[in-house]
Amino acid sequence: MREDTLLRRQRMLDYDTAMRTQFGSICGVDEAGRGPLAGDVYAAAVILPEAHGIEGLDDSKKLSEKRREALFDEIQEKAAAWCIATASIEEIERLNILQAAMLAMTRAVEGLGTAPAYVLVDGNRMPQLTVPGETVVKGDATSASIAAASILAKVARDRYMLALDAQYPQYGFAAHKGYGTKAHTDAIRQYGASPVHRPSFLKKILP
Repeated sequence: MREDTLLRRQRMLDYDTAMRTQFGSICGVDEAGRGPLAGDVYAAAVILPEAHGIEGLDDSKKLSEKRREALFDEIQEKAAAWCIATASIEEIERLNILQAAMLAMTRAVEGLGTAPAYVLVDGNRMPQLTVPGETVVKGDATSASIAAASILAKVARDRYMLALDAQYPQYGFAAHKGYGTKAHTDAIRQYGASPVHRPSFLKKILP
C-alpha cells in the first residue's frame, strides 16, 4: 500500500480522535446517488467507537468494490450505531435533488439508535438536525466516521441498483448504477423512461 494512503487514513483517524476529545461521541454522515438519472438517493450515518479496530476506512470512491463490500459488513458489526436512509424518486422530483439528499441525511441521523453529541456532514450543506454539527468539505477523505458513512451509503445504493437492473435489464443499471453514461442515455432514447428514472433529470435526453 502506498505511504500517502496510509498517512491519509491515519490522519482521518486522528481527526476523529480530536473531534471526540472536543465534542464527545461523533457521527459521520454522507450521501450517495445525487448525480444518477435513476433511483432513490441514499444516505448513511455512523457512530464509531474510539477503538473500533476497522482498518482501511477511506473515501468509498478510493476503494475497490470488493473492499467496500467487506468494510460494509465490518462497519455494521463494529459501529456503536448506524443507519441507512433514503429519499424517494417522488421526493427528488418534488423537492429537488439537493433537498432530497438533505432529507435522506436527516432521516439517517434520526434513525440512529443513540443520539450523537456532534455530527460531521460531508460537503458544504447542512441538513436539518436536532443535534449540533458542522459540514466538512471532502469529509469522506478527512474523517474516518464520514468515510464509514460513505461506504454504507455507496454499497447500499449499488445493491439497490442491482435489484433495479433485474427489473429493468434493458437499461444496464448494474454497470453504470444509474449515472448518465452513453450506454444509459442511448437506452433511455431507445426504450423511453422507466418508472425508476427521475423525470427532471431527463429533460436534455428525451424530447
